[in-house]
Amino acid sequence: MSTAEEPPESTGSTESTEGTEHHTIAPRRVSFDWESTPLHWIPDEPTATHVIDVLHLLLPAGERWFVKVFKEGLPLVRDPALLRDVKAFMGQEATHSVQHAHVLEHLAAQKLDTADYTKYVDFLFERLLGERPPLGMPIPAREWLRHRLAVIAAIEQFTAVLGDWVLHADALDRAGSDAIMLDLLRWHGAEEVEHRSVAFDMYQHCGGAGLPRYARRVAGMAVTAPVMLYLWGWGAAYLIRHDPQLDGRLRYSLAEHNRAVRKGLLPAWRDLGAAIPRYLRRSYHPSQEGSLRRAVEYLAASPAARAAAGAIGRSAIA
Repeated sequence: MSTAEEPPESTGSTESTEGTEHHTIAPRRVSFDWESTPLHWIPDEPTATHVIDVLHLLLPAGERWFVKVFKEGLPLVRDPALLRDVKAFMGQEATHSVQHAHVLEHLAAQKLDTADYTKYVDFLFERLLGERPPLGMPIPAREWLRHRLAVIAAIEQFTAVLGDWVLHADALDRAGSDAIMLDLLRWHGAEEVEHRSVAFDMYQHCGGAGLPRYARRVAGMAVTAPVMLYLWGWGAAYLIRHDPQLDGRLRYSLAEHNRAVRKGLLPAWRDLGAAIPRYLRRSYHPSQEGSLRRAVEYLAASPAARAAAGAIGRSAIA
């Protein structure tokens, strides 16, 4: 692949909420013990539980794909600060993929097998969005890479919004949600806010210049938003339908979903929808999303992140 690119307009820096200094991104090698986590980890809320559980269906394959695509794009990155952020992003996403895969194993151990859904997610990321265009489509390699980088940037817009939501979702605590699952979701959400700008900066750096670059960004969101909505609805319906504890007594419905939204157990549709026009502004940058301060504070307090930091410290001393 040629590395001859138009001069990038983005430095790739990830700013603090005050916009004054660069925040250093770092992977955290966390682990979680799922032995005591119940299937309905939000007590008496199977719909809210399984709507959030769709993350575990999508992210193992999706975040492995992020890493593969970014690895393809690494030779094109000429900004040292962006290169450091991209490599840290890849490390974080690889860890996210592994940890959510462990949750799928936990679901399987509780007789909720997800393979009949995740095989289609694997097909999406490995075949339809793989290294080569599907069906032999005559798309130049550089353009295919740019398209996939634009899709990742669009997905990361939603993950930043969801990450900030879960960091502020006190209703999950009041509902008695499982502490281990909450730590996973908030550790992951905090890292999504922490690296919220990296995929966008990577696309801006590698995606050309001017109106064509912006048009690809719009196209990336036009593809991503409806596909994510479809996959999420399908995934929630699948989990509820196959939940052995429900035994077919419940089906996914918008009425139950919206009831959980009103209780603060799921993000509001308007907040998710509003993320799209923000992203489509020509002047937009993801550093406007969420609270980096809140994310960093949670990462300093997260039981899993603290345990990982302690293990690193003990290893260094040894």
